[in-house]
Amino acid sequence: MSVRVVARIRPLLEKEADKDIIVRPASNNDGESSNVVKIPNPRNESEEFSFTFNSVYDQSTTQEELFTSEVAPHIKSLFLGLDVTIFAYGVTGTGKTHTMRGGLKLADRGVIPRLLSGVFRRAKKITKDSNGGTTVVVALSYYEIYNDKVFDLLEPVEKRTPSGLPLRAEANGKTVVAGLSERPCQDLKDFEQLYIEANTNRVTAATKLNAHSSRSHAILRVKVTQTTGDMVRESTASAIDLAGSEDNRRTDNGKERLVESAAINKSLFVLSQCIDAISRGERRIPFRESKMTRILSLGQNNGITIMILNLAPLRSYHLDTLSSLNVSSRAKRIEVREIENEIVYKQPPRSTTTSGSNITRQPLRPLANVHNINAGVAAAAAASKPADRPVKAFSVYTDKVKAATTPRPANTAVKRSPKPHKRPSDSDGGSRPSKITRPELVRPTAVSRQLKPSQPSISADQIEAMVEKKVSEILAARSQSAPVPPPELSDEVKRRLEALERRIDDGRHDDTRSEGLRFLLMARQHKERGENVSALKMYEMALPYFPGQSKLLGKIEKLRARIAADRENAGIDNTEPVVAISEKPIEKKVKNPGRWSRVDEDAFNGAEADDDDDESYVGKSKSKGKKPKAAKMDPGSVIDEGPISEALLDIINSRDVSMIMGLQGLGPKKARDLVQHLETRWEEDGGRVETLVQLRTMPGMGGRTVERAYEGLVAGGVC
Repeated sequence: MSVRVVARIRPLLEKEADKDIIVRPASNNDGESSNVVKIPNPRNESEEFSFTFNSVYDQSTTQEELFTSEVAPHIKSLFLGLDVTIFAYGVTGTGKTHTMRGGLKLADRGVIPRLLSGVFRRAKKITKDSNGGTTVVVALSYYEIYNDKVFDLLEPVEKRTPSGLPLRAEANGKTVVAGLSERPCQDLKDFEQLYIEANTNRVTAATKLNAHSSRSHAILRVKVTQTTGDMVRESTASAIDLAGSEDNRRTDNGKERLVESAAINKSLFVLSQCIDAISRGERRIPFRESKMTRILSLGQNNGITIMILNLAPLRSYHLDTLSSLNVSSRAKRIEVREIENEIVYKQPPRSTTTSGSNITRQPLRPLANVHNINAGVAAAAAASKPADRPVKAFSVYTDKVKAATTPRPANTAVKRSPKPHKRPSDSDGGSRPSKITRPELVRPTAVSRQLKPSQPSISADQIEAMVEKKVSEILAARSQSAPVPPPELSDEVKRRLEALERRIDDGRHDDTRSEGLRFLLMARQHKERGENVSALKMYEMALPYFPGQSKLLGKIEKLRARIAADRENAGIDNTEPVVAISEKPIEKKVKNPGRWSRVDEDAFNGAEADDDDDESYVGKSKSKGKKPKAAKMDPGSVIDEGPISEALLDIINSRDVSMIMGLQGLGPKKARDLVQHLETRWEEDGGRVETLVQLRTMPGMGGRTVERAYEGLVAGGVC
C-alpha cells in the first residue's frame, strides 16, 4: 500500500479577500468527492496545473469531517497490531497545527485529541467484550525537534541538556529516542492535562505570516499495549506536526528566527530529497542527514502512513504552494509495507532446583586439582595434618615484602620470582595454576641473568663514542662509493623529444594558418550581415593560406554567382564597402590562447572552410546537442525558376522517401514527415507542390533547406 496523501485547503482569514484565491479543488469524475487540486501556471495564467491525490478537502471542511474520513477507519488497524503514522506537511501559515492540535472548543479539536478519544473508546470496548480478559494500557511520549536537537516535552525545560537526547537504532530497524520519558494515560482527562502542559514547553514565536508559528517539529507517540493471558501485543500511533517552510524575505525574521528557519528548511529539504530518492528507486536514501527524517523513516516503516497536505488558497503563496504540491505528488508513489507487530508471549519465571528448605546442604569436598601456585607444597602439608579444617582452594597473598637475593636498581616495576618456575608433575599434589591466579611468567633470559653475577653497566660516554664511530664508518663508505650514472633515455622518450622540437620549429607556420583563419572569420561575419562583396573579398584573401581547399573554392563560386544574380535582378551595380585587411574581426574569447599551435597537420588539412551547416574552424570542436541555426532565405536568392526547380518539385511530388532522402539537407525523419504532410494536409489541392514558395511554407522545410536541396541538384549536374 502506498502512502495516503490528502490535501486540505484552509479557509480565508479576516484580512484576506476572495479575489486572491487561485487554488481550487476539482473532481475527475462528476458527482464524486474532490480529489484534484488545480492551480494556475505562474508564468502563464491561462494554463492550469492539476495534481491528483487520494482526497481533497475544500475550505468548508470541518475538523470532524476530516478525522472521520481519514483517521477514524485506521484506529481498528492500530488495535490489530499495525503502526499508524499521521503527519501534516505544508508552508508556514497554512493551518498544520490547527489540523493536528485544533482549538479549545469541542468542535475545533484536531486530529490528535480525536485520535486519543477514539483509542480510549475502543480500549474500553475491547475490555468489556472480553469480560476483563484483555487489558489495554495506553502510554504517551511527546518530544520536539528544535534546531535539529531532540527535547522531551513531558519534562520541564530546566532539565534539558544543550545537546538534547540522542537517537538510537534498534535491532528491528526502528529509530528511537534514548532517554525519552513515557507517561501512562488512563483516560482522555489525563491526556488533556499532559498534552496542555507539554505544549507550553514547545517553542513557538510570532512572524509576519503567522502570529503563533511553530519553531520545531512536534511528535506525539501513543503506545497501545494489549495483554490477553500470556500474549502481549504492542502497536504505536505517531502524530507529527511538522514546522512549515519559510521564505525569510516574506517573514522578516530576526537573528534568532533566522537560525530556526534555517534548521526547519534544511530538515524539510532533506525530507523532499528522501521522497525524490524513494520515488526514483535509488539505493541510497539520505535519511541520516536530518533527525526528523530518521525518526519519520518514510517508506522504511511498516504500517499505515497518512500525509495531510495543508494549502493556502492565496496568490501570495503561489510558488510555495506549487512546490508543496510537487513534493506531495511524488510522496503518494512511496510504497509502505502493512505488517502487523508480532505477539510476545510472557515467559513463566524459571524455578531453581538448588533452592528450597527441604534440600540439605552438602559438605564441602576437597578439590583434587586446585589451581594454586603453591599446589605441591600446600597439598603435601595438608595431607600430613589432621583434617580438622577444610583445605584452602585459593592462595592468600600477604603484605610482607620478600627480600630480593640481588638488588637491582633498574626495572623495578617487573616482579621477579626468587627461583625459576617449574611445572609441577602429575605426581605432585597440585596442578598447573589457572589464568586468574597464575603469576607473570619470567623469561629464561631474565632467570639466567639473575643467576649470573652482576656486570658493570656501560656509561653514557661509551655509548656516545660507539654511535659516533658507527656513523663515521657509514659516511666513509658512502663517500668511497662510485657515483651512480644517470639513467639512459629510452627510445620512446627520445622520439617524443624530437617530435616536440619539430612542433616548436613549426610554430611560425602555425602563425600563418591563424592569419588565414582570421580572414575566414571576417568573411563569415560579412556573409551573415549580407555583405556578399566583402565576404567574397575575404574568401579570396584566405585562399592562399588554404590551397586546394574544395569547400573554399565552392563558396567563392557561389558568392560570385549570387552577386551576379543580385546585380541582374536589381539592374544596378550594387557595390558594398570592402573592409580593410587591418580591420580586426569580432572574435569570441578563447579560454586557451595556445589552442591554434596544438593543431596537427592532419586536422588542419581535413578542416572544412566556412561551411554554412557546420562551421568547423581548425582547433574548434563541435558542441554536442546544439543544432546550427538555419539562415533565412533572402528574397534575392540565387534559386531561379527553371529545369532544376522543376526537377526538385518532381522529386518532392513523387512522395518517394528514398528519392527525397537523396536530396541534400533532407534526412530520413524530415523526408517521412514531408511525405506524411503531403498525404494528409494537401489532398485538397491534388497533393502537389507547384512552386518553391509553396514548398518553403511546409513544416520542417524553410528557405535554407530548399536552398540546400537546390544546390545539391546543381552540384550533381541536374539540368
